[in-house]
Amino acid sequence: MRATLLLVLAYLPLHAAESTTPPKEWADQLGAYRSPLLMKDGRSATTPGEWQARRTEILADWQRIMGAWPPLLEKPALEVLESKARENFTQQKVRIQISPDQHSEGYLLLPEGKGPFPAVFVPYYDPETSAGLSEKPLRDFAYQLTKLGFVSLSIGSPGGDARKPELCAGAKCQPLSYLAYISANAWQVLANLPQVDSKRIGIVGHSYGGKWSMFGACLWEKYACAAWSDPGIVFDETRGSINYQEPWYLGLDPALTRKPGLVSAESPRTGAYKTLIEQGHDLVEFQALMAPRPFLVSGGAEDPPKRWTVLNHIRAVYALFGHKDRIAMTNREKHDPNEESNTAIYAFFERWLK
Repeated sequence: MRATLLLVLAYLPLHAAESTTPPKEWADQLGAYRSPLLMKDGRSATTPGEWQARRTEILADWQRIMGAWPPLLEKPALEVLESKARENFTQQKVRIQISPDQHSEGYLLLPEGKGPFPAVFVPYYDPETSAGLSEKPLRDFAYQLTKLGFVSLSIGSPGGDARKPELCAGAKCQPLSYLAYISANAWQVLANLPQVDSKRIGIVGHSYGGKWSMFGACLWEKYACAAWSDPGIVFDETRGSINYQEPWYLGLDPALTRKPGLVSAESPRTGAYKTLIEQGHDLVEFQALMAPRPFLVSGGAEDPPKRWTVLNHIRAVYALFGHKDRIAMTNREKHDPNEESNTAIYAFFERWLK
């Protein structure tokens, strides 16, 4: 643990500055994206108060298009199925309530000591990978952060199949919004624990978990900060892994079934995704919902340095609050996480939650 912690702390001062500042090549680039500051009446938000009004507009649009959430859970049920000591923490296999009529099994990892500790919610395809109980390398965010003194909660896809997510009875929102709804209830599970400081709870995930953590953080303001690993932070229909059009994300349409894959004449846009595109919405404005909370994009193949054209727009929102260091991005060549990108994630949470 000590060696890992020293590596994290050493990384932070050396790399934080460069990850919160775009490279010169992208410093002034804004692309063709619409500024999230531009309000519906044509005015541009120029103060934190005006931004809150603009934020309300953005949130209302996305919630209307994606569909309303089921009722939130103030006290989700938590059942400990198994508890055992593991290295410098306690590992609990748990069953948590994620909706009024659904439960999900996962892992709650508790550091030694009384706390209260900072905490992270780590969603992924399965909870074992996040908890360091599988052979998938460098995706064990919950395990690594707990060794550094964070409480962590890991769960997997509702129903077990990410491509066929099970929504609770009566849910009428898009699956990706439903995952954000689960994130809100998972936050409540952590916040209710005596070992957790409810003001210091973050969320992190990779790929599918990156999309899940992005939507969870943007739609649930109580997450103090967030990191998402290579989810695709824009709608990009040239990239097969930036597949928000799929019915298990934003393309669910009960009346239509599209063939999975890139948008084409044979596989057209459907569901909320179709409406979002037609009405000119993009993830640029959606991610601005994070302001002024810190977030890190751990970019890989889907989120290369050119994505600063997106983040530059969001930086303008944070500038209204006087913040220049709360949006960060690191970059690697491949989609898969690596040691350096993960170390930056751990340093990010060390900085903002400790």
